Amino acid sequence: MSGRTLRVAIVGSGPAAFYAAGHLLASEDPPAEVDMIERLPTPWGLVRLGVAPDHPQLKTVSRAFEKIAARPGFRFLGNVEVGLDVTPDELAGFYDAVVYAVGSQTDRRLGIPGEDLPGSWPATELVAWYNGHPDFQDLEFDLSGERAVVIGNGNVALDLARMLALTREELASTDATDAAIEAIVGSGLREIVVLGRRGPVQASWTSAELQELGELAGADVLVDPAELELDPASAAELEHSSNIVRRNVEILREFSERQPAGKPRSVRLRFRASPVAIRGAERVEAVEIVRNRLEEDGRGSVRAVPTEEREVIPCELVFRSVGYRGTGIPGMPFDERSGTFPNDGGRVLAASGAPVAGLYCAGWIKRGPTGVIGTNKKDATETVDHLLEDARAGRLPERGDGTLAELLAERGVEVVSYTGWERIDAVEKARGEPQGRPRVKLGTWDELLDAARSG
Repeated sequence: MSGRTLRVAIVGSGPAAFYAAGHLLASEDPPAEVDMIERLPTPWGLVRLGVAPDHPQLKTVSRAFEKIAARPGFRFLGNVEVGLDVTPDELAGFYDAVVYAVGSQTDRRLGIPGEDLPGSWPATELVAWYNGHPDFQDLEFDLSGERAVVIGNGNVALDLARMLALTREELASTDATDAAIEAIVGSGLREIVVLGRRGPVQASWTSAELQELGELAGADVLVDPAELELDPASAAELEHSSNIVRRNVEILREFSERQPAGKPRSVRLRFRASPVAIRGAERVEAVEIVRNRLEEDGRGSVRAVPTEEREVIPCELVFRSVGYRGTGIPGMPFDERSGTFPNDGGRVLAASGAPVAGLYCAGWIKRGPTGVIGTNKKDATETVDHLLEDARAGRLPERGDGTLAELLAERGVEVVSYTGWERIDAVEKARGEPQGRPRVKLGTWDELLDAARSG
């Protein structure tokens, strides 16, 4: 690099993107500047639009991102979509390197009959709706039914179940949208059933998430003691499990000993059950499940094996929460099987298996949808270390003339700067302050862009 400043574009603005930006801006050999490119007018990714509204403590990580954004050499270009406003090839021509940190934006499918019936929803859409994502505010969730089934045994599944059971008082201090608060409070739901295909030992919850279910003001948590009886393989797995897993089983056993307090709603946790069909003539009417037995999988855990025992659970809503999945960008390598960019430690690979000079990835689009917010720091650091190593070794391509800003101006793209985001942020916080809420989000593209232009 002969001492010149490295110019890097980062596509995406969630945790992986900001951790990558922070590591790049801290580099002295070579020094670096970062343009962060985001499709939305707002940064932070799932910290803003994925973390449950009643978990404000998890959103405080954005303070670290604000400090990164304040460093010299950082620039935010919001309201810019790679693949639409600029192609990946065009983008690469303006920079020494491009890091894609675009996350996993869709849900994995169940692949069962009835999955697309009205009333069957991917978890991502409900999450985006109650968090104020501008692409999802026109959705209409009919919450008038008495029972919802949440399919999945991860933290997102618990978030959905908990959110649907919150009272007005519990929602009042959150940044959930007003429409979502009114819909949840006024819903007809009496029971939310959470289904896991394996057992309590294999559920991928954190203990804090699980414990919260037992503290809901308006919902009992129900666990049949028979659901907690462990097969030999699960009992052996529990013996060698982490403190989190052992604590989870303790919490579940405590739940199973409780007497229902007669609260207006209940959250029922069930295990060893897989959906085989979603039934209904014109909309969801029931979920058909098969009971599973658990067998050793040869890797220290168990696999679910269907039995002949089946059951039909009447319900009006189904939320599918069996994992997120990445989506490709036209012109970029993509592995359909894993839903990630093929890569070696963050270096994007061509179909030949060779690294594509100057192209990198970080976060969920690199490793798949695993880990928590903090997991992205180590992940992004690995990617940036490889990028800097390639820069020092002279393996990056020569960038062309011109700038992305000039191209976007020619195409009439309205770019939202970081100052524009700060205006949005100020408007939302001012709307929330009189109500004792952290913010009241602007929920439409027009509102967001109008706020970004204000002042």
